[in-house]
Amino acid sequence: MSLKPSLTGLDQARIIERDDHPISRKQITPNALKVLYRFKEAGFHAFLVGGGVRDLMLGNKPKDFDIATNATPEEIKRLFKNARIIGRRFKIVHIRFGREIIEVTTFRAHHDPQNEIADDASRRQIRGLDSAHSSSGMILRDNVYGDIDQDALQRDFTVNALYYTVDHFRVLDFSTGMEDLDKKEIRIIGDPATRYREDPVRMLRAIRFSAKLGFSIEESTQRPFDQLGHLLNSVSRARLFDETLKLLAGGHAAVTFEKLRNFHLGPYLFAPTLEAMKQVELPWGKLIDLALENTDKRLTMGKSVTPAFLFAAILWPVLKLHLTQPVSPGMNRHQHFIQAANQTFLEQLNYTAIPRRVTSVSREIWELQYRLERKNKRSIEAAFSHPRFRAAYDFLLLREQAGENLGALGQWWTDFQNGDTKRKIQMITAVSRPSKRRRKRT
Repeated sequence: MSLKPSLTGLDQARIIERDDHPISRKQITPNALKVLYRFKEAGFHAFLVGGGVRDLMLGNKPKDFDIATNATPEEIKRLFKNARIIGRRFKIVHIRFGREIIEVTTFRAHHDPQNEIADDASRRQIRGLDSAHSSSGMILRDNVYGDIDQDALQRDFTVNALYYTVDHFRVLDFSTGMEDLDKKEIRIIGDPATRYREDPVRMLRAIRFSAKLGFSIEESTQRPFDQLGHLLNSVSRARLFDETLKLLAGGHAAVTFEKLRNFHLGPYLFAPTLEAMKQVELPWGKLIDLALENTDKRLTMGKSVTPAFLFAAILWPVLKLHLTQPVSPGMNRHQHFIQAANQTFLEQLNYTAIPRRVTSVSREIWELQYRLERKNKRSIEAAFSHPRFRAAYDFLLLREQAGENLGALGQWWTDFQNGDTKRKIQMITAVSRPSKRRRKRT
């Protein structure tokens, strides 16, 4: 479907002139500006939209820049040699400049209400359709193109429906985005129940933006959470894992986790953990809080975080609960641990599809907790030389901070790392030396 380069729908917008908003081209990456001007030269209309505009309006530094245009994906690909069309459910175009990716979407319009597909439909039934939704209302395909005002109404929240143009450097508001920015409020566009049925993940996004921006969630926007939270069960486990990473690796994990629990959406992502926290004796909720706070601090300092460490902490109460079960006959301690770890991951996979590259590292962090018990020279050297030692050591410290009595094990490993070779040998010898009773019996 090809679009004319003319632009309609502007009469529906509130226009904020350059002198009345804080956005400057100096705050926008050169590559994003290059894309905007290339569209303009080719006779198309293109706008910065979404979180990038929202963050600039709030005086924050955007993580990335998204662009909306009246050019179709095929026209975009012909215009940019470094462009690639991705997605079937929702076609978008990635324009790559080295490590920076500018995400470009074509203006969307409302769906054809006739294209209703059964909830158990196969992908073949959807193939060839520009738009389709399930009988429960969930959007299965969204590739119907329209004008800018129609596009604004298809976006999720008012604060994400602001458009910036290099034509006179204006900001366009088709809803109540400017007003809600001033009120510090997350408000969904349209009827909340209908929008959540179209895409249940919007409930999680409302919580993520609320935590990230420090905004409240408008009352009618949050009211359907209890009634419609179950719709998250129909979202693919792989997508829920991606959304979980966005929730927990955005620099506001502690607040986000608390909001997930307060708004009763946590069980659709972490049901085994929340249930285990009610049953185990120690306050494992504190360990999770500490892990999330530590994640936020690392991101604030510009350091990286690993999903494996996060999931090791979040699933630790579940693992500990399974480890309290009686050991099967003929099974040693290590085999019992393997069984408990496998069961822990299998239960979580019912909610989020954690990749094996993540579970394998989480498992190593857990397993090293036993090796760090420093029984002898061999176990100490094996633990210290392990590639996951640092993560396991940090996890050990979190356990102690959470209130678990480990006999000052964390301090021992701290001193061991800080000691020179001679001191390390002395510490290993002291731990490995047999007791007086054992020497006497010998």
